[in-house]
Amino acid sequence: MKDHHLKGYFLAFSAALLWGVSGTLVQYLIQYRAIQIGWLVTIRLLISGLLLLALSLTKKKQSIWDIWKDKKDVLHLILFGILGTMGVQYTYFAAIEHSNAATATVLQYLGPGIIVAYYAVLKKRFPAAYECLAILLAIGGAFLLVTHGSFHSLSISGAALFWGITSAITYAYYSINPIRLLQKYQATDVIGWGMLIGGTGLSFIHRPWLVPGTWDEKTFLFTAFIILFATLFAFYAYLTAVKLIGAETASLLACAEPLSAALMAVMWLKVSFGLMDWAGTICILVTIILLTRKKK
Repeated sequence: MKDHHLKGYFLAFSAALLWGVSGTLVQYLIQYRAIQIGWLVTIRLLISGLLLLALSLTKKKQSIWDIWKDKKDVLHLILFGILGTMGVQYTYFAAIEHSNAATATVLQYLGPGIIVAYYAVLKKRFPAAYECLAILLAIGGAFLLVTHGSFHSLSISGAALFWGITSAITYAYYSINPIRLLQKYQATDVIGWGMLIGGTGLSFIHRPWLVPGTWDEKTFLFTAFIILFATLFAFYAYLTAVKLIGAETASLLACAEPLSAALMAVMWLKVSFGLMDWAGTICILVTIILLTRKKK
């Protein structure tokens, strides 16, 4: 296994773990601290975007303004910022708000299937057998983890279904769209500008200076974690992984997100971890093994 492949697998898996934890924290902030999702997405995009661009300035490999010199790149960047970066975060949070973190995760993990189907059509090929098996295991593992194998637990509203399906589509778009930009520019530039564009656009609807909710130590701590680790580091790690191992593999490795969400519930909320939970965990671990095996 090449070193850059191993690094890509690690980064994608780390991003998934952080996203899983953040989903639980977001649900807590919405339910117990009355934090509005629009404001939370806006503030996390603006702060994370500025921090990433500041980080890029310290590297000095190329100017952060280079990406604005090519009209085609500018168009890709704006679409990435609005439909990708802002889209994937807002729709997922909206799905959590209208249902819960578990249901939103199940619906979002239709995204890897969309990505593989897209590449199958684009390359005019049927997915390999191990890819099909990995998709089934990933989706099946996520389903078992968040529903305990019961279809009846997915009792959701029309709004929850809409935002959940939309989050899967934006998830796929976020994974595919920036590949061309990442081949030309630093990942910090691409993601930083994408976040800043998405946050600026959303600011016209949700004013970042109008702070909602109840604020105490937990509110500050959870919000900081969501911004710094689950956004700044996680999205940077994920798109770097996309660059190293491709969108298909990275998106499927990110199916470890339900695993981290389940572990978070066990350690923090003291939720019991039953047979179906362990079955889902095994499915996701087998998925990772399939995807990281050396291709012939």
